[in-house]
Order: sequence, then C-alpha cells, then structure tokens
Amino acid sequence: MKILLFANTDWYLFNFRLSLAQALRADGNNIVLVSPSGKYSARLLAAGFRWIEFPLSRRGTNPLFEIMTVARLRGLYRQEKPDFVHHFTIKCVLYGSLAARLAGVKRIINAITGLGYVFIGTNQRTNRLLFMVKSLYRLALRSTRVIFQNVDDRALFLEMGLVSPAQTSLIEGSGVDTQRFIPVPEPEGIPLVVLPARLLWDKGVGEFVEAARLLRAEGIPARFALVGDTDPDNPAGVPEQRLHDWQAEGVVECLGWQEDMSSIYGRANIVCLPSYREGLPRTLVEAAACGRALVASDVPGCRGIVHNAENGLLVKVRDGQALAAALKTVLLDPALRQEMGKRGRAMVEAGFSVEKVVSETLQVYRGLGLTQGAPA
Repeated sequence: MKILLFANTDWYLFNFRLSLAQALRADGNNIVLVSPSGKYSARLLAAGFRWIEFPLSRRGTNPLFEIMTVARLRGLYRQEKPDFVHHFTIKCVLYGSLAARLAGVKRIINAITGLGYVFIGTNQRTNRLLFMVKSLYRLALRSTRVIFQNVDDRALFLEMGLVSPAQTSLIEGSGVDTQRFIPVPEPEGIPLVVLPARLLWDKGVGEFVEAARLLRAEGIPARFALVGDTDPDNPAGVPEQRLHDWQAEGVVECLGWQEDMSSIYGRANIVCLPSYREGLPRTLVEAAACGRALVASDVPGCRGIVHNAENGLLVKVRDGQALAAALKTVLLDPALRQEMGKRGRAMVEAGFSVEKVVSETLQVYRGLGLTQGAPA
C-alpha cells in the first residue's frame, strides 16, 4: 500500500518519524514523505525514501493563501493516490485532512502532537484564532483516526466536541532510542541546568531566566543554558536581541541548536522544561533515558513523563519563583538527582521506547485495514 506522511518540517520527519517510516517500509509498503524543504530532506533521501517538497507557511493567516494551500495539497493527493495519509503538526492535520477528503482518500490518520500557542494564549487575537481553529478541527477531524500523546489533550478535544471517543487512540510520544540515549555519570564541577527546546515564550524561557537570576542572587552555584534556536515564524519566538542581552548579563548561556543532544544531556545535571503545555516532550523523555533529573511545569504533556518526587519535580506553570525553589532543591542534593535519574531511565525503558511507540502506531494502521507484508 502507498502511505504518505506529511509534516511541517523535514526536521520533524527525520527526528520524530523516521523509525515509523522504516517500519512501514519493512512491511512492504510504499512510503512517501512530504514537507517543506530544509537541510534534513537530503537525509530523508539518503535513507532511501521518496520525499516531496511542499511549501507551507507556518505563520500565514491570509484566508486566500491558506485556501490555495489546501487546493495545492488536494492536487498532490490526487496525483499520488495514497491508501493512507498520516498528518503531524497543526496545519498539516487541518489542511491535510481537508485536502485528503476532497481528493477521495479514505484512510486518514492525524497525530495531535501539541496544541500550539492558540490554545494557551490569553489575548484577544488568540481567542479569535482559537474559535477559528476549533471550527477547522471539528471539520477536519471528522471521519479520521486521531492519535493523542496525552490524556489531557484527548479529554479537551472530547469536551469541545471535536472528536468522538471511538475515533481516538492514545500513544505517548514519538519514542526514544534507548540504545542511543543512555545513562552516563554526572559531570563534576558546577552543576549545569539546561532547557532544551525551541526558544519560545510558551516554553517557559522567561521563567527559566527569572529562576536563574533568583538562584544567582542567592549565591547557589549553578550554570544555566538554553539549548535551541528561536523561531521567527512563531509569534511566541524569543527575539534574538533578548538572547544576546541575557548572555551579556551572564544569567544564561545560549548554546543554540545542537545536533547531538545525547552529549548535551551528558554534560547537564538537571534538564528543565517550564512549558505552558506540551503533547509529550521528547526532550524530557530523552533526558530521562540519559538518567537525568527533570524539573518541569505541572501541565499536560510534561506530567506524562515527569512524576513528581519520583524522577523529577513538577512546579506551578508561569511561576519563576516556584521554578527557582524546585531547581534549588535538586541542585543542592546530588543523591536525590541520581535517584531520580535511575527512576527516569526505568520509566523510559518500560513505556517510552521507540519500539513500543512504533508498534502501537502500526496497530492503529492495521485497525484501519493495513496488512502485514502488504505489496508496495
């Protein structure tokens, strides 16, 4: 069977769904990957997959342009004639589902990997966008299979009437390679706390910097680092100048985007994500696999991997002082960090391995009619 996977970046396909694509191909299926162009498209091609470039404005809200995007996508689906389409990330889910239905594709799978700034914003603009997005979700998700990464997002969509219970599945995250992300001893010296994420305000970057300032004022020996790039296409992106100012102040180090995250976790003592809401943050799962203590906001997604006082600490969201207090507790207790790290590794091995996630996803496909050993 022909299966088309569509995401808003080639980076997402390579880093989060390559194992799924490989498993589907190993079953004898013809896999087509679709995304905007980027530096990871060459890697997808090198992995032996057919990749199609599809330009997509992640920030655009012009109605005419967005309608044209759906029309272009419908044309692609009509040309490719896939048996299954699987959409990841918000616009791909919304536009891909509408285009697939218009193109006559019968088997549509949508992955709700996070709700985005529209669901967590509090200003008038995001409230207006939320009304529009909810209407689009209600239309797009009809008669599709919808995979959620946490129980809270599924409950919210059910409460809003965007899906029915029968069409939903729960698969926690996209899976982590437990052979690549392995426990290593903590580094010696001044402890390092890292926040690994796109540098968006709704990832809790502001609260992280506030906590760093508070702990620095207390004389707590620690370093703080942001690991990731800002996103100019996202309204919540932290401006580059603000990052330069923080570095000049000496409150945080900005390490930028890093390819080898396992080495980053190896250099860290604590991994922190004070996000406002997540699907299921892979960075925290990776860090737990590496045996690191976690500190995160008590919000959907984060509490799927962080169990308070077991493998980390959960804190009140949007509260820099609460974050500082939790970080102080873990910074000053190396034995606690190590015990949390051991528990986190065990949790990942039991429930978050890439093999488990891929197996559960394949079960969704088979429930919709995919057979093992299907001819390409």
